[in-house]
Amino acid sequence: MTATAPNAPRILVIDDEPQIRRFLDISLRAQGYAVRMADTGRGGLEALATDGADLVILDLGLPDRDGQQVLRELRQWSTVPVILLTVRSHEAEKVAGLDGGANDYVTKPFGAQELMARVRALLRTRVVAADAPPVFDDGQLHVDLARREVTLAGQPVALARKEYALLALLVQHAGRVVTQPQILRELWGPTHEADTHYLRILVGKLRQKLGDNAAAPRWIATEPGVGLRFIG
Repeated sequence: MTATAPNAPRILVIDDEPQIRRFLDISLRAQGYAVRMADTGRGGLEALATDGADLVILDLGLPDRDGQQVLRELRQWSTVPVILLTVRSHEAEKVAGLDGGANDYVTKPFGAQELMARVRALLRTRVVAADAPPVFDDGQLHVDLARREVTLAGQPVALARKEYALLALLVQHAGRVVTQPQILRELWGPTHEADTHYLRILVGKLRQKLGDNAAAPRWIATEPGVGLRFIG
């Protein structure tokens, strides 16, 4: 097995299924990550408090306590990125987890490639978040949050106030899912969390102005029934 570099990102996996832990251990170590395992919520919280981590992969179905409870306890004292492992049919559980402070989720069964891409995205965001200027620029789309400027291929994009607010919110959380209720609260207030048709109309207009295709998105991806993700 390849030795782990001393400065390798540290991944804490909290899952009670031996097969999942073995799969994740092999997959993550193959990518050069340092991995620590815990098979209970309590053990995971103790491991995080004692040794720290750069990212946590948390299963919601744990034997000693609900994964949502573990997430709530963790968020009382840590900002570490958290990826949830969820069952595909539990859409409400995904939304609750993301609203509760998780950064992303992967549905079971999942492939190693998908999980590794999400791990890389969150670690990348964590590394640059502390001192990166509030600017997104991929050579095509340029978003300057400090100046409230948006350009596409060098040309200014005229966005309505809520269109810009939506784009800014997604850019600020680049790489992670922002839930529909969270977006609706931020843009329209707490009494509009169920008004998802507002969001459908708004994201349609924003995509149109950015030339982004919902079926093959370059910047704004839809997580069906859950929320939106800025791909970047």
